[in-house]
Amino acid sequence: MSKYENNFDKVLIDIEAVRLETNEHQIIRIIASSKGASACEIEEFYKVGQRAYGENKVQDLKAKSIELEKYPIEWHFIGRLQSNKINALLDLKPTLIHSIESFEMAKEIDKRAQVKGLKPSILLQINSANEDSKAGISADLAIEEYLKIKELKNISIKGVMSIGAHSENQKEIEKSFKTTYNIFDKLQKDGAKYCSMGMSGDYKLAVACGSNMLRLGSILFK
Repeated sequence: MSKYENNFDKVLIDIEAVRLETNEHQIIRIIASSKGASACEIEEFYKVGQRAYGENKVQDLKAKSIELEKYPIEWHFIGRLQSNKINALLDLKPTLIHSIESFEMAKEIDKRAQVKGLKPSILLQINSANEDSKAGISADLAIEEYLKIKELKNISIKGVMSIGAHSENQKEIEKSFKTTYNIFDKLQKDGAKYCSMGMSGDYKLAVACGSNMLRLGSILFK
């Protein structure tokens, strides 16, 4: 058994244990955050069974997707998107863009997607911990912003994303996850499918709080 199989199995066992304790009907998707991984490492992980990968930079997503084009990999964009990179990202046709932080940014994507004849899928990023260091819309404005984005014709908004509070205090992290989940729960009637929250350091807590999409990097590729 390779180290990647060991890593993957451990994570799956952890997720399953939490899922059975908290919500046994939850279906949880793993996006492997591959920003620090080489194309060779992604290829090894693909052979273990992981199909979805997330990159933080548009140029890295492009380079790795070209190098690994023989595999039907599902590519996600999980980094902070700059407006001057929107066209380049749309050309790569990622499965999901996780990090749309405002209606204004969504409007820019909508405008450029129309020209290209595309309809990208996105998530609204919520700054549920209200931290200056994090991107995202404030929790108070998230539902209103989501519904405005939903009206755009050349974008398909699929749910929400957030990063847990930057804290050693588990209660603070849990509070930020619950804030995001509560917004997601209210938006399900408006078509929200994905609640993307939880990374290598806090994924078990995220699953317990209702996450159905995890962005895991170091715990898989270590």
